Amino acid sequence: MNRIEEGLATLFQRRFGQSVTSVASLRADGSERKLFRIASADRTAIGVANPDHHENRAFLEFSRHFKTCGLSVPEIYADDPDAGMYLEEDLGDTTLFQFLTDSRTDAGLSDETVALYHTVIEHLPRFQIDAGRTLNYQVCYPRFSFDRQSMRWDLNYFKYYFLRLAKISFNEQALEDDFERFADFLLTADRQFFLYRDFQSRNIMIRDCRPYFIDYQGGRQGALQYDVASLLFDAKADLPFALRDELVHRYVEAASRLAPIKAEEFLSLYPGFAYIRIMQAMGAYGLRGFYERKHNFLASIPYAVRNLEFLLRTSELPVDVPELTQVWRRLVASSALRQFGTASLKLTVRIQSFSYKTGVPTDAKGHGGGFVFDCRSLPNPGRYPQYARVTGRDAPVIEYLEAQPAVREFLDHVQALVGRAVENYQSRNFTDLQVAFGCTGGQHRSVYCAERLAQQLQQQFAVDVEVQHLAEGSPA
Repeated sequence: MNRIEEGLATLFQRRFGQSVTSVASLRADGSERKLFRIASADRTAIGVANPDHHENRAFLEFSRHFKTCGLSVPEIYADDPDAGMYLEEDLGDTTLFQFLTDSRTDAGLSDETVALYHTVIEHLPRFQIDAGRTLNYQVCYPRFSFDRQSMRWDLNYFKYYFLRLAKISFNEQALEDDFERFADFLLTADRQFFLYRDFQSRNIMIRDCRPYFIDYQGGRQGALQYDVASLLFDAKADLPFALRDELVHRYVEAASRLAPIKAEEFLSLYPGFAYIRIMQAMGAYGLRGFYERKHNFLASIPYAVRNLEFLLRTSELPVDVPELTQVWRRLVASSALRQFGTASLKLTVRIQSFSYKTGVPTDAKGHGGGFVFDCRSLPNPGRYPQYARVTGRDAPVIEYLEAQPAVREFLDHVQALVGRAVENYQSRNFTDLQVAFGCTGGQHRSVYCAERLAQQLQQQFAVDVEVQHLAEGSPA
């Protein structure tokens, strides 16, 4: 044994009065702590050696407080503050991330995994609100709260360790100005709660089908939204977006039982905290991956990029941050960043029908690319009164258009062209492709073509397809 192992073995023997039979080193990703599993003939414990005494103090005091609050955290068996060592309960080796990974199939997440996420999301407000009311925030390290200083640390972490090292261009002064405005926006949130800080799937252990929570030593006072975003935008966990939406609403319901939470206000601030959490994580990927050459961290980058892409497409920040937004768009547009690791991200094809009377739809929140197909050269059922009140999704119009050779030939060409793009996007881990069909009224030909392409792509490729009919008089 080395000196650290001997010190932890001595602490174990003093606490349990049993001889140590083995000391096995454990992996501690992204941490300077050294972890060991220490065993005697009939029990085990996790031994931790950490030279950062302030961090140790925070973890130990938080653990004891959470335990008295009835929360599922490891029991602290013994500690030696001067030596920077302590013993905690052994919760096994299965994290929520490992459980999710092992049970994921081509069909998606298992029912057991989804049930665990429901349980976890309902536990979170007990940490933040119940236990947070009586927590001693004086031991928080390195900051008392997730304040402007904490936010600026994270934003500059992202700038210097990710943007610089990934060679993403930006105007430094404009970006700094946006950082200030972005922090101002986040600081409008109620910050009187406990912010766990790293509430993600690798910091949740699963034992006997129950979740246990670890690694909250960086906790401080802050807003509720941050931890929810940490869990639901946890990069490689790659939760389905529909499940994320379900879980965030379930969280609001659970938190509202413990404190007066206004759902609309909570959700208006939530995307901003998702952005800052993603940027903090990307800073870590850059530091550990680009700088320290720990390549396993780089494998998370494609998932983080896809998360940014989703936020850009689905949310509108009520704060003007043009340079920061351009930085996010440059990250999303980067093919190189999507190639790290073995990620295989699912492509979403967004298909629209529209009327040329109102103009071609823009893709302001996507890549700005894709296809626009003009259906006005095809035979037009809109010229006949019997089709005036039906659309391209109704049987009479479908029968009329399917009888037209020109329509079949047009769709064959469209399907071949879009199919090649889908294959290319999938090979490069791009996750968003837009296709639009236009006709005079946006009711018959464009609607029919959009529906037929959607059916074909779903049969031919493993893609998600979203269909939207934009013109009045056509289905929503």
